[in-house]
Amino acid sequence: MTYIATFYSHYGAIQFRKNCEKMNLKAMVMPVPRNLSSSCGTCVQFEADGIFPDSTEETEQIVRVEERGYVSIYQADEE
Repeated sequence: MTYIATFYSHYGAIQFRKNCEKMNLKAMVMPVPRNLSSSCGTCVQFEADGIFPDSTEETEQIVRVEERGYVSIYQADEE
């Protein structure tokens, strides 16, 4: 399945991509799609089958990409 993770900073996106690669998950950094909001404008699109890298304090949200849109998997608590 395809997922998109958004972040509060560009650094968070780069770290998440590296974590994906350590788990042998296909991942790429790209601009955030217009339908998703993001603090830094950078996201990571990655392929996973149920297990994916741990969220960090930099992770804003993770969504699953579906034909009809996005399904929220993780949303950071707002402070």
